[in-house]
Amino acid sequence: MSNAVIIKDAVKKYGDFIALKGVSLDIKEGEFFTLLGPSGCGKTTLLRMIAGFNSIEGGEFYFGDRLINAVPAHKRDIGMVFQNYAIFPHLTVEENVAYGLKARKVPKAQIEPRVKEALELVQIAHLAKRKPNELSGGQQQRVALARAFVIEPSVLLMDEPLSNLDAKLRVQMRTVIKKLQRKLGITTIYVTHDQEEALAISDRIAVMKDGVIMQCGTPTEIYAKPQNPFVAGFIGVSNFLDCTMEQDGLVDIKGELKVKVPVKSTYTGPARLSARPEQLFFAEAGMPGEVQFSTFLGDFIEYEVKLDDGQNLIVNEYTKDTTEVHEAGEKVFLNFDPQRISVYEAESEEVITC
Repeated sequence: MSNAVIIKDAVKKYGDFIALKGVSLDIKEGEFFTLLGPSGCGKTTLLRMIAGFNSIEGGEFYFGDRLINAVPAHKRDIGMVFQNYAIFPHLTVEENVAYGLKARKVPKAQIEPRVKEALELVQIAHLAKRKPNELSGGQQQRVALARAFVIEPSVLLMDEPLSNLDAKLRVQMRTVIKKLQRKLGITTIYVTHDQEEALAISDRIAVMKDGVIMQCGTPTEIYAKPQNPFVAGFIGVSNFLDCTMEQDGLVDIKGELKVKVPVKSTYTGPARLSARPEQLFFAEAGMPGEVQFSTFLGDFIEYEVKLDDGQNLIVNEYTKDTTEVHEAGEKVFLNFDPQRISVYEAESEEVITC
């Protein structure tokens, strides 16, 4: 049976360095939850604290209503998938998968059918008798997955499990992982620095920076409504422009364009606007610029446009919406979809828009 994972004010220190600064999360039972952020942000540290591999300097960790701070790792009922797979080279595929069941003293009569079912789920039943050195990277990762969930843990932890695979195989394996997780309903906490991977695979994402949760939400919320410039810049591509927030949600951009945006505060003054490439469009009037070059990417054309003040912006125009290609050197005007852009206070970086 899966467990919810509740973390209250988690603190982790290494000497004078504070790796986690009071992190709190409420991860739902059966949820696929991702910790996302750049190297050194604290995501793997937090995962290892959940697993019981790292000490806890502050805060409380719960599996359901059970406080686990003092519970040893081997008694936490977790499955773990590592970046380097960590499968035993001297054991066959089926022996690797059976290892955890034997360690838990599962009756011998139950082990063989459970191993067979696990291997069929990850589609490597035909490789049961092979050793790891006879497998590809993707096949080894499937062994690691089968070994982790065959024990039916209450929580499954995954630390950058796809980072050693090539790009095409990563896409295939993330689909396998998501389908398995949905089929089995195991609460899963997944660590990655890959934004696309996180968006594709997660029910919710916590974006981390310097030991702090910058935003927690669904992939759609994180991408469409980033709560600060860091999240806007880290997830996908964003264009940033200095602007001035005036009364009643009116944004003045470089004195060349004014747009009215939905706001949740009465702030007026210096601000910063972020817009995704698909939130910009070519218009009859707006911010003047010049096309630098275009890149055809199948379903859309990516343009780099240099504004008159020298700043470069990325604009995506979908091929289904246009038959015209803007050539390098062409003079253009750019405008925004005011309902979709985000605006932040210049100093505090707090979001102003709804």
